[in-house]
Amino acid sequence: MIFGIEFANPGYLFLLLLLPLMVFIHWRIRTRRRTDIRVSDIKILSGYRKSFRQKIGWLPLVCRLLAVVLIVVALARPRSSSKGTNVTSEGISIVLAMDVSSSMLAEDLRPNRIEASKRVAADFISGRPTDLMGLVVFSGESFTQCPITSDHSVLLNLMGDIKSGVLEDGTALGEGLATAIARIKDSKAKSKVIILLTDGVNNSGSIAPVTAGEIAKTFGIRVYTIGVGRNGTAPYPFKTPFGIQYQNVDVQIDEEILQQISEATDAKYFRATDNRKLKAIYEEIDKMEKTKVEVTEFRRYSEDFFPYALAAALLLILEFILRFTILRSLP
Repeated sequence: MIFGIEFANPGYLFLLLLLPLMVFIHWRIRTRRRTDIRVSDIKILSGYRKSFRQKIGWLPLVCRLLAVVLIVVALARPRSSSKGTNVTSEGISIVLAMDVSSSMLAEDLRPNRIEASKRVAADFISGRPTDLMGLVVFSGESFTQCPITSDHSVLLNLMGDIKSGVLEDGTALGEGLATAIARIKDSKAKSKVIILLTDGVNNSGSIAPVTAGEIAKTFGIRVYTIGVGRNGTAPYPFKTPFGIQYQNVDVQIDEEILQQISEATDAKYFRATDNRKLKAIYEEIDKMEKTKVEVTEFRRYSEDFFPYALAAALLLILEFILRFTILRSLP
């Protein structure tokens, strides 16, 4: 690319080095044809003025030089191009199954478990723009907050609306997982993943968590499980006639069941005891479940030599007309 113009055959541009030689040859020819006139006194030439033909005598040479430049440029084949990309991806379908039971209001994560989980999940969603994603919430029962979609803005808005207390209280791990399976099992994606997040022990619902895990395995769905809550006790807000009072409550997470589910589906169980650890868990899952994206770049070229060739032809015609009409008597 030269001066912002792209050439298919840039080697021809070296022919422009012949221009000084053409000027030199023209000068030598004019010098040999020059006629000397001897006069006794130059005062007799004081009133001499160049004629119009003499004033434009340089035009044929300029036309020829410009024509040569344009011909060389045309031979170099100037062209314009448009660039684009084709993006193909082997997307992953992911359903986030999130516990929204009242225990998720505990404040061992800041500002509390449910809000911390929403924020980290939102970052996870934003970092995977090519994946199909959905959202299931559960407590004593389960509910599809957002079906699998490629419109992540809708998903993020619906995630922002999640609150504890919208469903019957309790922890129906099996039903939450079963609902997520129902949403993802028919996906055409080559990889199907569920991220199940909870802070409790299964105590509701008619489907056993391990049974739901076996169903996920049957459909080739990997289930990553996350237990949220620090070890020991956690501060939990209680409403009283005197306002919000805090009381430390035991953190009980059925880690054995969660591990069984993950191992059965060729996935992994994680424990998030604080905000930093929860963020690191999602980052690790993000690395393990990478979407394969292939980007193919292509260019379309259009030849632009014709205007240069046409301009060169017009200049040569103009030179011919000048030399054999107005300037025919000039060397």
